[in-house]
Amino acid sequence: MTYPAPATTFAHLDATTVLSRKITELGIYPAIDPLESTSRILDPQILGAEHYETAQRVKQILQRNKELQDIISILGMEELSDEDKQTVNRARRVQRFLSQPFAMSEAFTGVPGVMVNITDTIRGFKMILDGEVDYLPESAFLNVGTIEEAIEKGQQLLDQAK
Repeated sequence: MTYPAPATTFAHLDATTVLSRKITELGIYPAIDPLESTSRILDPQILGAEHYETAQRVKQILQRNKELQDIISILGMEELSDEDKQTVNRARRVQRFLSQPFAMSEAFTGVPGVMVNITDTIRGFKMILDGEVDYLPESAFLNVGTIEEAIEKGQQLLDQAK
């Protein structure tokens, strides 16, 4: 947000949700940019330590992925260190897991909306960030509710590829 009027107004809001065309182009709905969106309740005193720390880790990996995109576009993934490749791969899974099926997204995705418990959501992101599901294809994380759904979908995709 670089325009003066919205920037001044947004400074007084408790939360801002920024929609992104780039995220829409990835087929991720709702196309909310987690790096540009803000919330004053993103505080460990309000959310609790586990939720806050997981949210911070999600933002960190997405930010690092964003920084690596210029290198990737010029040199390709092959030129990244193993650690950076791992970061990019996990960030892509995180991005897709953010596409959890919401009722409002059903018109775009064809996937019925579901309610997911916050504890399950946090656990899912932690599993992705910790590399517990690195073996699954990225597409397994698109439009699923829980990490268990992603694992099931991923296993089906792996079985089909055999």
